Formats: sequence, structure tokens, C-alpha cells
Amino acid sequence: MDPEEVDVVQPIDRQRGITLEDFKLIKMQMSNYITRLAQHVKVRQRVVATAITYMRRVYASKSLTEYDPRLVTPACLYLSAKSEESTVQARLLVFYIKKMYPDDMRYRFEIKDILEMEMKVLEALNYYLVVFHPYRSLTQGIVNDTYKTDLILIHPPHLIALACIHIASVLKEKDSIAWFEELRVDMNVVKNISMEILDFYDGMRTNIDERISIAFSKLPLRA
Repeated sequence: MDPEEVDVVQPIDRQRGITLEDFKLIKMQMSNYITRLAQHVKVRQRVVATAITYMRRVYASKSLTEYDPRLVTPACLYLSAKSEESTVQARLLVFYIKKMYPDDMRYRFEIKDILEMEMKVLEALNYYLVVFHPYRSLTQGIVNDTYKTDLILIHPPHLIALACIHIASVLKEKDSIAWFEELRVDMNVVKNISMEILDFYDGMRTNIDERISIAFSKLPLRA
């Protein structure tokens, strides 16, 4: 997908005052939510990565107002576990969500809510569940952080992986020029992706919790 297709705030969300920055912050927070919930139900990292990709694909075409991210998130994890052959029971998701947010009614869901949203997510994805990831052995650190952005929707997985290697080599002061030349990849693209990742890290330094809280305050309350 092109960046212009991913970074689109739907009209109904704009009417609620949701900005592009709010949109990105909410998706980042929901990526963290998926990761935390997945730790409770004990699924593989690949399931987490697929769930986050599903969530981000959904919001490439659907609104936050009509598709409550607090419900879309566990539904994506539930669907991802199935597609990655690591099934998780919906009742476990409900149990741990309530445990994670015991006093927040905005996260009070039942099994039927997750099952119903799973169908809406499937429709939003046009029933296309295949996801290619930028790693096999690179399972931590920078690669995992890229799932807090929309890079997986915009760039091929192998280029994201190379950008992560490029960042790591710079940080470790390793000379990787010859290695990249042998691969015959467009280093301008790799460097641009690297800059997007570094920009993400830079943005994380400035009042991130407060900005996330303000962004979520613009979402509608559940009936």
C-alpha cells in the first residue's frame, strides 16, 4: 500500500476532532495492547505480528468511530491465532481483558462481542488473511518495534528487515556497505525506511502517554 492510503483519517473520525497524529497514536497503543494481551494467553510472536497487521489493515479503510479499536484489537488477535494455527479461546481473551482493565467499562466485552467483531474484521480484510513478515530469526528489538507503525502495510518485509539491520549496524559502528552492495538493493529506500523507524523512536520521547490519552478521549463512548 502507498503511505497515502494508510495515513487516512476517515471523515467521521475527523468530525470528532481526530487528527492524523491521534490516528497514529491510537494504532500504536492498540499494537501495545495486542502484545500485552498475547503475553497473557501465551501465543507466539508471529501471532502477535499478524494480529497487529490485521488491525492496521482494518483501519486503512474503516473508521475508529465505527470500529471500536478496543474491540477490534482482541478480535484481530483471536483471528490471527486461528490463521497461524495457534488457536486461543475467546473466553480467555475476555477473562484477561477484564483482568487488565478491571475498572474500565470501555473494555468490558463478552464472548459474543469478539465473535461478532471477528466477522466484521474478516469483511474489512476482504477475507484475505495472508501476511508476510520481515523476520524469521530477527524476532526482537527493532523489528518488533516496526509493528507499532504502518511500515508493514507500506514496504515489502525484506526491505523492513534490511532497514533494521542497517540501523543496528550503524548503532554498533559496523561497516556493512560491502554487504549491502552484494545484495544489490536500493539503499535509498532502505535508508528512507530506517529514517521512518528513527522518527518513530524520536516521537516516543515527547509526552507520549498524555498524547495517547488525548487521542482516545476523542473516541465515542460505548453504549
